[in-house]
Amino acid sequence: MSRLMVPYLDVQHLSKSFGALTLFHDISFSIGEGQRVGLIAKNGTGKSTLLSILCGKEGYDSGSIVFRRDLKVGMLEQSPVFDPDESVLDACFNHQGEEEKVLKAKQVLTQLKIRDLNQRMGELSGGQQKRVALANVLLTEPDLLILDEPTNHLDLEMIEWLEGYLGRGNRTLLMVTHDRFFLDRVCSVILELDDQTIYTYRGNYAYYLEKRQERIDNRRAEVARANNLYRTELEWMRRMPQARGHKARYREEAFYELEKVAKQRLEERQLRLKASNVYIGSKIFECQYISKAFGQMRNDKGEMRNEPVVILKDFYYNFSRFEKMGIVGNNGTGKSTFIKMLLGQVPVDEGRIVIGETVKFGYFSQEGLQFNEQEKVIDVITKIADYVDLGSGKKLSASQLLQYFLFTPEQQYNYVYKLSGGERRKLYLCTVLMQNPNFLVLDEPTNDLDIVTLQILEEYLQDFPGCVIVVSHDRYFMDKVVDHLLVFKGQGEIKDFPGNYTQYREWEKMEASNSSASSATSSDSKTSTTSPTGKTSYRHDDRRRLSYKEKREMEQLEKDIAALEAEKAQIEEALCGGTTSVDEITAMSKRLPLLNDELDEKSMRWLELSEVES
Repeated sequence: MSRLMVPYLDVQHLSKSFGALTLFHDISFSIGEGQRVGLIAKNGTGKSTLLSILCGKEGYDSGSIVFRRDLKVGMLEQSPVFDPDESVLDACFNHQGEEEKVLKAKQVLTQLKIRDLNQRMGELSGGQQKRVALANVLLTEPDLLILDEPTNHLDLEMIEWLEGYLGRGNRTLLMVTHDRFFLDRVCSVILELDDQTIYTYRGNYAYYLEKRQERIDNRRAEVARANNLYRTELEWMRRMPQARGHKARYREEAFYELEKVAKQRLEERQLRLKASNVYIGSKIFECQYISKAFGQMRNDKGEMRNEPVVILKDFYYNFSRFEKMGIVGNNGTGKSTFIKMLLGQVPVDEGRIVIGETVKFGYFSQEGLQFNEQEKVIDVITKIADYVDLGSGKKLSASQLLQYFLFTPEQQYNYVYKLSGGERRKLYLCTVLMQNPNFLVLDEPTNDLDIVTLQILEEYLQDFPGCVIVVSHDRYFMDKVVDHLLVFKGQGEIKDFPGNYTQYREWEKMEASNSSASSATSSDSKTSTTSPTGKTSYRHDDRRRLSYKEKREMEQLEKDIAALEAEKAQIEEALCGGTTSVDEITAMSKRLPLLNDELDEKSMRWLELSEVES
């Protein structure tokens, strides 16, 4: 076989178990030169273990792993470990800092916002250390890059830079990531680890979604056929005489093989969880010209600086009922600080935040929750509540909520210490939702969650009948969930945008291409003139103005009210007409009070907005 035909990596019949838990069995795949491969799996099913096995950091039960001879492999781990006393430069080059390499290192590290090459690694945060580790693996220019969650701890600007970097040239890589935009734009092959087996899809993430659904549909059809045949064969087995000839024994063996197929447990897509019992009043919260700054912070060189870092300056915002807001911006611009001020965990310097009386926050923080390691998963949830009231007489038990977020009945009775990092984040999310809040505040909820869980969370938030604020660098997630953005630009500059992240980026590019002058604003202006929303984030005018989003809401309310009034008139006419059947009268009688309630609610909201407009 010629050198060109030899794959960079060839894995054959690989199996790995921990005690009674089988992570994968008899899996095979290969990676050829120039292929950019994304590995997808649910939390706890062995993604990171597989990468560790490939890099020789962990053993396996059986099978073979063959790298092409003289292949240089670079690995980015989820939690890299450095000597705290070595410098950033030494960490990147293992004490071999030739001038050309140092220049290249500066370029890459600057893109990742690490600027002091002489700073000690022990002075860096965990996120900064992960970025140095990423720079390290990129700078060593391996033949095969193996990356475990490369976008964690990167802001949107860095992620987009890394997309371009990895997309150039003929790079070969294998990576685990939950960032679906990143997968779609970087990877040409998707490997899915599911049910202890690996499936290969030769396309990007969008192609994978299409073909995966075809695979699941085909498998369901296969199991359905097997179930039909199984019932017939089971009847035969029950009445078959004890003395069995050769043909009978052959049929019996075939029966047991058929039974395996018929009893396969397929991943059933969860029903969408819709709560109707969440109530929140018309007043949510109002930021009344708040300001916040920190005077003592470290600069990029790790030195303390005296000039203040401005988070907010005379910031006014009135949060609308049922609003789903996304907050984006580079690291250090104050996104998490803003959330903590809203929750009363960090004081404001000037102004005030007024919270509505009916608001009940549910807060999912970056730091997470400290669990009792010896507690069972189900007990963590039932300590909060036994069930969530969904309204209309429906309740969701603690066990059902866990199952909705893909904790099997067996996993629910496992101890917390057995959970993977992603499963712990998922359990923390369940503790927040179990409190039945009407206003969810989620700070980087997508970190360490697998793609299937992200899809479930997206559906939950889309259907959530309260308010939502999400801070996230996951562009795909933001596009699915939010309808409005606050973009933190740094030093107190905040842009208010009525749309999702992709729409914002398109608008930003359009503005830049139209005229560089139109995107330039005076940094000391009290009124933001570049926002397409019509809402001013910095102003001294005490008059409350409708936002762009509220104007659109008002227009929609007028259409809805007209349609509801027409329906009401139609029902009242039918009830008085004398030609309506008893069943139709019953249905109309049930609909009419609901229709009146909806009309009252929408009319009240329209009046609230019209008072502001006047």
